[in-house]
Amino acid sequence: MLRSSIRAYSSATSRPFRLAVIGSGPAGFYTSHRLLKEVTNVKIDVYDSLPVPHGLVRFGVAPDHPEVKNVMTTFDKVAEDDRFRFLGNVTIGPSSKASKNISVQELKKHYDAILFSYGASEDRHLGIPNENVYGVESARAFVAWYNGLPQFENLKLPLDQTDTAVVIGQGNVALDVARVLLTPIDTLRKTDITEYALEALSKSKIRHVHVVGRRGPLQAAFTSKELREQMNLPNVAYKADKDWIKSEIDAAQPYLSKRRPLKRMMGILEKGSPTTSADRSWSLEFLRSPTEILTDTNQTKVRGIRYELNRLEGPSPLETKAVGTGELEDRECGLVLRSIGYKSLPMEGVPFDARQGRVPNNYGKILDSEGQEVPGMYTAGWLKRGPTGVIVSTMTDAYETADTIAQDIKESRAMLNDNDDSDKKGADGLEDIFKSRDIRPVSYADWKRIEAAEFSAGEKLGKPREKFVKVEDMLAVLQ
Repeated sequence: MLRSSIRAYSSATSRPFRLAVIGSGPAGFYTSHRLLKEVTNVKIDVYDSLPVPHGLVRFGVAPDHPEVKNVMTTFDKVAEDDRFRFLGNVTIGPSSKASKNISVQELKKHYDAILFSYGASEDRHLGIPNENVYGVESARAFVAWYNGLPQFENLKLPLDQTDTAVVIGQGNVALDVARVLLTPIDTLRKTDITEYALEALSKSKIRHVHVVGRRGPLQAAFTSKELREQMNLPNVAYKADKDWIKSEIDAAQPYLSKRRPLKRMMGILEKGSPTTSADRSWSLEFLRSPTEILTDTNQTKVRGIRYELNRLEGPSPLETKAVGTGELEDRECGLVLRSIGYKSLPMEGVPFDARQGRVPNNYGKILDSEGQEVPGMYTAGWLKRGPTGVIVSTMTDAYETADTIAQDIKESRAMLNDNDDSDKKGADGLEDIFKSRDIRPVSYADWKRIEAAEFSAGEKLGKPREKFVKVEDMLAVLQ
């Protein structure tokens, strides 16, 4: 019903509905995918500050998970639609004479609506003493490093100076980084992990990784798939207080009986790993909150971490809180990776809830500080809901926003520039700005040339691809 109504409305409209999308990750592509199906007379321009698209699919998915990256095939099909246009190497942000940015205000003049889907590019901090010394890093930066995100290739990590790493957090990213640290180097050589990361990891002395959470096993945020994969790492033993974990699971059986996915995951946890003894190991440690990074005498690098031990309080596993007991415990280690979540950053001209770290919205329609809908302004992905969920969650979320946009078009609701009946030109209206600021937009066809060069470089190394890690090297392909 919705689709036919919109198509009838759209075909009767003399000019296309112009949408700008800020961010070319899964949220931007999936929203575009849905909208192109639902609305006939639409033109979509997707902007990204990098010359290459796909966001976290390219820079966040673990290199040993190529099947997850298959969604890029779907995105390629979206880009084949002549109503869709990719403009990479274009940064949307505060503009000035010195910057090459294009401001949201400048963008608004040429579109009926803007979708903000630029994700969460910062990580949360522990807020404890000595967190900034050498050897403490965010899992986000570590992932960006091994996945080739520009500006991260020179990240320094003490991989060859310690045999023990601690990962703070118990989500999928925490297990990703633990797995990469412990996976045999010859296995990683067959992936699209960067060559500089391969070189560093080949010299790594890391043999033990502790994945630490402040609550218990039932509150861990990783998924069954990731946990099973971690348990089956070749020649890597799994260590934990298995009796305590079993008692926690047994006590929660009435709760678990109504939650099959969680029950399945607890079954994997209780079963453990087929490898009981090996020179490499990983552990899950619960009921621990970091209170301090322990340093060498010069306070220049990590030598350990101090925890406060917790107890669980609450009426049910879903409502459990970690409460400190005052008892402290020290753990020796030479690398600490915090994996306690990402956060989005505000953009000038866009409402932002700093406390929740996201753009306030109603089904993807952006709301102002008074809770009123802002005409023609939408959001999707982590910026919309917070940095949680996997790619499938983002697809569902993006489709919801696309349906909101489609419904607003159908109902002729207020958009940007409603008092201006002239034909919006989209990115074509920005050509003078592109020239004056020396901005060289990269098209999707350009991206496919860059990708072809990556495939070619990877083939010579026996890999799926070898990513360019510098923007200038990406652009050099197009010269």
